[in-house]
Amino acid sequence: MPNPKYEKFEPLKNAQLVLGYLTSMVDEKYDNLPYWLVLPHKRPAEAAHCRVDDAELVGSWYEAIDAVRKMLKTEEGAAVQQSFYRHVLKSWGEHGLRFHEHYPWTHTNHSSFHEMGYILPALNRMVENNPGDKEADKRASELIRGMRALVIERKVRTFWSGDYQEQEPIYEFPNDVYLEDGGFDLTRHTGRGEQAIRNAIILHALVRRYEIAGDEVALDLAMGIANHLLGASRYFNYKMEFFGHVHSAGWAASGLVRLGRATGSERYIHAGKGIYDYIRSLSSSFGWVPEYAQWHPMHEEHCETCCIKDMIECANELILAGYEEYWNDMTLFARNQLVENQVKVSSYVVTDNTLPDNNGITYRELDKRMIGGFTGGSLVNSISLSKFRSIAGCCVGMAPVALEIVWDRSVEYKNGKVIVNMPIDKETEQASVTMDYPDRGYISVTPKQNCDVAIRVYPWMGGDIRGTMNGLAYDPSIEGSLAVFRNVQAGTTVELQHPIETVVIKETARDEEYSVSWRGCDVIDIFPRGEHLRLYQRDLSLPKYYPSVEDVQYSGAANYGPTQQSQNKK
Repeated sequence: MPNPKYEKFEPLKNAQLVLGYLTSMVDEKYDNLPYWLVLPHKRPAEAAHCRVDDAELVGSWYEAIDAVRKMLKTEEGAAVQQSFYRHVLKSWGEHGLRFHEHYPWTHTNHSSFHEMGYILPALNRMVENNPGDKEADKRASELIRGMRALVIERKVRTFWSGDYQEQEPIYEFPNDVYLEDGGFDLTRHTGRGEQAIRNAIILHALVRRYEIAGDEVALDLAMGIANHLLGASRYFNYKMEFFGHVHSAGWAASGLVRLGRATGSERYIHAGKGIYDYIRSLSSSFGWVPEYAQWHPMHEEHCETCCIKDMIECANELILAGYEEYWNDMTLFARNQLVENQVKVSSYVVTDNTLPDNNGITYRELDKRMIGGFTGGSLVNSISLSKFRSIAGCCVGMAPVALEIVWDRSVEYKNGKVIVNMPIDKETEQASVTMDYPDRGYISVTPKQNCDVAIRVYPWMGGDIRGTMNGLAYDPSIEGSLAVFRNVQAGTTVELQHPIETVVIKETARDEEYSVSWRGCDVIDIFPRGEHLRLYQRDLSLPKYYPSVEDVQYSGAANYGPTQQSQNKK
């Protein structure tokens, strides 16, 4: 086999990198409390605490570290995961809502319903990991019942022509924040707007809770929120187009599809699919997804990695609902923009290890600790270091969830059949799978027991697909999108091969035209090339460009509000 010329998709390497970030970008003084704000473009670089660290982040980072540790089958990070567990299970208040501890850098203590969409998934994982975890189960149950008690239930539609009873539950929250001292105060708001969609990100976790615990209140709350979102909120038009936050809309879409699968209601599935398809129309073929829809001019948009996670998660839900065409999106998005959005070099970072950590700010070895993080704002061809969220704590919590979905679903064993859904190197109890993309169009499967082997066929493989079994020509049967090798004996190697060559395709993304170089399912180069952290430098025969301190033009963004936030008044 020739030496590889191109960088392979190896999600375990990405998982190991982000595990390093999750275990180092934490504050030991506060039981490994995460740092959301990482500012590599400052001189010197710093990370600073803010309120969100003990709000959504302890929940999402618990999910993230659990996901990558399971992928890697490692004990590394166990102590930090336990710290996140302890953070999540404290700071609870009335109505079962989670608030946060009173830190020097926080202001008014409040619970955000949007943030509960990050906390409930963590609680679900805790219960899934340990069904006997009574504390996590109690907190999940009380959170759901507390939120259910706080919603406005719309029962009657009063119109000029009369009064009409609503035929299904319709729930909305009176506000997007609930004060620890004062409850709902309608003179206050987050200022984000879009309450219907921002508050609806909890849909997916509510349905999971119902599936895990048979919690009927969770299902009722999910249906009421979904009905408001799709009806009275008037947030979506008839084509499921919308204005605003793509992360919230994409996450809600995956919840709608899962709700439809749980209840057998096609309308929820179709609504989620419509939202996904609209976001997909704004995205690139390789997974660059805008942070907002119709808010800024498209050429001003950046790609928040959270949005890629939502698209992968929703594609997975749609696949489970019977729409197998979304395997292609999941494959292309994961092995391209998702992993490209991970920070892997720090040659441009100015670090001062002589500065002591204080006032909620850390300077120590930021150049090393930031490796493995994910950006909150990539361009199509680069990660711009002048953007405030060139690394974002929220994205570090979301990207590993997408990696885990892809890893778990890439190779499956069902009904006596090994199914390779995505080209990936993976060892399972039932088979060894290797691939050689993007060098060659080649997938090899060696089962460890007698069984059928099925390999998913994609449009980018072309029409000249060849199979072999132990080196001898074999014509697999094509069943839908699967090439099936029958009655494969344990230890026998089956291979699927097809020609592959570099194809340059013009594509418009972010309102700009790019020449995208593809080899099968992998983007290996993109032109024009970007500044700062250049993406898609996947040709290993070419020297890579990594920015130095001198290469980066530090803008006024270096003095953006986060530093001021870190000097918060009590």
